[in-house]
Amino acid sequence: MAELTDILFMQAFAGLILFSVLVLMALGLAIIFGQMGVINMAHGEFMILGAYTTYLTSHIFETYLPALFDGYFFVAMALAFLVCFALGVLVEWGMIRFLFKRPLDTLLATWGLSLILQQLYRTVFGAREVGVTLPEWMMGSYAMTETIEVPINGIFVMVLTLFIASGVYFLMFRSLWGKQVRAVVQNRPMAGAVGIDTGKVDRYTFGIGCGIAGIAGSAFTMIGSTGPTSGQLYIVDTFLVVVFGGAQSLIGTIASAFTISQSQSTLEFFLSGSMAKVITLLIVVGILMLRPQGLFALKIRQ
Repeated sequence: MAELTDILFMQAFAGLILFSVLVLMALGLAIIFGQMGVINMAHGEFMILGAYTTYLTSHIFETYLPALFDGYFFVAMALAFLVCFALGVLVEWGMIRFLFKRPLDTLLATWGLSLILQQLYRTVFGAREVGVTLPEWMMGSYAMTETIEVPINGIFVMVLTLFIASGVYFLMFRSLWGKQVRAVVQNRPMAGAVGIDTGKVDRYTFGIGCGIAGIAGSAFTMIGSTGPTSGQLYIVDTFLVVVFGGAQSLIGTIASAFTISQSQSTLEFFLSGSMAKVITLLIVVGILMLRPQGLFALKIRQ
């Protein structure tokens, strides 16, 4: 029983790491899909752009600034956010703003964008996967008991997720910009009538969602290798998290990510990875059949 308890604890911690990456991915997608109604199939490629930005920053610091290497990861996260934010603003201005209220066209256009970005990554970085060199202080593990050890980089990812989730909550519900976003979501014509620049709100909303995906890409480099198609491995799970939690609910997104990641991680110990995913999907689909609005739905006046 003691050994089984230790194993289940380690699986639960592995589930928390997966939960952290899913939350970072889903927060950006929840802002874009939940607040704007845009189906962004290129969201995984924005995550990989953040991962490649982290890889390049790691290489630059390791080669030219070795004395500052221990702190490069914080610089990499900031750069990943800025690069993905800038590309997201450009994509919204050049493509998304022409496709509002046309979900099928948006889906096809962003799917094409994802293929373009994948080929661009393959051309620039090659088809092989790459990995980053972590600072010394992120290596190793912390011994909680004689038989249980948790990786330090996993703890860092969870703290980062808590920080980003708190920042998104403050931005959406405690700031003037968040009020403008929610006003545009509830009634776009009226928001424009009272002086809110709805086009600017949409552009920055899309950009911030993509920027958060870039930070998720930085976190992703700690748990996996980065390749041109790595983002496609997470896009389905991310959409599932957002829909299952409630498209416009940040609390629902976090609760959904925790439920799915823990279920999948625990089932993987007893079953194969593919069967664990199948059972998790069946459970989620069953719940959505009973509650199609998701775990948490916004209460609005009709």
